[in-house]
Order: sequence, then structure tokens, then C-alpha cells
Amino acid sequence: MSTTPAESRSEKAAQFIKYCIVGVLNTLVTLGVIYLCKSMLGWNLYVSNALGYIAGVTNSFFCNKQWTFRSKGSYRREAVRFLVGFGICYALQFVLVWMLTQSDFGDFDFRFFGIVISGYGIATLLGNVVYTLANFVYNRLVTFRDR
Repeated sequence: MSTTPAESRSEKAAQFIKYCIVGVLNTLVTLGVIYLCKSMLGWNLYVSNALGYIAGVTNSFFCNKQWTFRSKGSYRREAVRFLVGFGICYALQFVLVWMLTQSDFGDFDFRFFGIVISGYGIATLLGNVVYTLANFVYNRLVTFRDR
């Protein structure tokens, strides 16, 4: 049974929405672990941060594998691809943020409904959008693609 282009677009949109929901959950897991380790256990700030990000990326892999992409592939192979994709997409957003903040754009402050947002803040938001889109496409086409 073949799907129509509209069904295919609808499925992709639903998958992207799930991916974004997982992203919000990852953020909560990351921040929760950082808070637990630093504020409740009194651990080093940088150790707490690293453990938070490890927990968030781990959560992201399992939730996206099982729920977003419903992959039946090898855990080991997909985990390696997932980490490679994370590295590529992180580097992409990092370069974008660096380029924007090194330009005149980075020196500006923007007012938005009475709130001042720095050029770095806007660059970080743009980098996050680029990371999210690039990582979704990478995971869909490389990490969790149907074999």
C-alpha cells in the first residue's frame, strides 16, 4: 500500500513535532541533572554540566530511536551515527554563532517588547534553529533511516 504525498508530508510533520517534544524533554533532563549534581549534591560546576549533557544526549538517542523514528536498527551502529550527527550539527551551529558574534551583528543589542537581547543571544537562537533542523534531517536520513 503506497502513501500519497500529502500523507507522507503529514507523517514527516508529525515526526518533526515528536522530535521537538523530545528536544524539550532533553532540555528538562539536562537541566534537572545539572541542578541535582551541582545544587543538591554539591558537585563541581563543570562535572555537573558534563553529566547533564550526557544525560540529555542519552535521553535524546533512546527517545528518538524508540518514539520519534521507531527504529528497529542496531543500537550500537545507530548510537555511533547519532553521536557523529550530534558532533557535526553542534559544530555547524557553533561556527554560525561564532561567525555572527565576530561580525558587527554581535555588537548590537535588539529590543523586543521592552526586552534587550544581545547579538550573541540572537546568534545563539539562530544557531539553535540551525542545529535542530540539521540534526533532525541527519537523524532521519542517516541515523534512523529505514534500511
